[in-house]
Amino acid sequence: MTTPRPSSPPPLRSSTEERRGDPGQRTPDNHVDHVLGLADDALVSAQRMGWWISRAPQLEEDLALANIGLDLLGQARALLSHAGALEGQGRGEDDLAYWRDERDFRNVKLVERPQEDFGVAMARLLVLSTWQSELYAALQRSTDPVLAAVAAKAAKEVAYHHDHATRWVLRLGDGTPESHARMQAALDAEWPWIEELFDESHLDPALVTDGVAVAPSSLREPVLRRLGDVVRSATLEVPDVPARVPGGRAGLHTEHLGRMLAEMQHLTRSHPGATW
Repeated sequence: MTTPRPSSPPPLRSSTEERRGDPGQRTPDNHVDHVLGLADDALVSAQRMGWWISRAPQLEEDLALANIGLDLLGQARALLSHAGALEGQGRGEDDLAYWRDERDFRNVKLVERPQEDFGVAMARLLVLSTWQSELYAALQRSTDPVLAAVAAKAAKEVAYHHDHATRWVLRLGDGTPESHARMQAALDAEWPWIEELFDESHLDPALVTDGVAVAPSSLREPVLRRLGDVVRSATLEVPDVPARVPGGRAGLHTEHLGRMLAEMQHLTRSHPGATW
């Protein structure tokens, strides 16, 4: 992303709670927030996936994870550009990626935490890709034509992500006693963050009524069923753990996001207006 930067960043918008109108009344800001949430999920996931380049257990896996990260980055770019166009304040993908602060990001907490254990990375990719595959399949029927087009392309990419993660979870879960134990521990670590994927408190119900968005709760059954099938096939157990408190869609994040953004945004903020 190398769009020329203005001499100073555009003014940041206020928080979601301040911008929303009456509940159930669709507004442009509600639409923007929805698209930003999907964009931020992909952007933050891409950044976390990039950590594995040169650190994966095999050279082929270096390339595979790099390609998955690029897929996610491509989804993020398309969605950020769309959010900027919907917002109508002259902000493009670079502005939204590099000049928003932590509280303005709308991603779920699942994707923002470090994943420096390979089992954790595969467990998270399995969860994320399973959810995204169901989400994008439904969003292809969105009344937002741009969102529908992005979903159609992304659905093909996340199908590969899901297949890749599934193969590793099966391989590790049904492997040696050590790989089995570590894969189970990875699932136990990621499972508490799944419930936020189905949280509807952040979403304007009018967007669902108008066919723009998909009700998150409608994805719970197919996502959990598919995840359970993979976990059991890997001779693992579906974790029985309490859900973590949601809030990412409202800008309430773990301590890890701010640190990640400081690294991701450092160069752009240190040299505003620079191109390369």
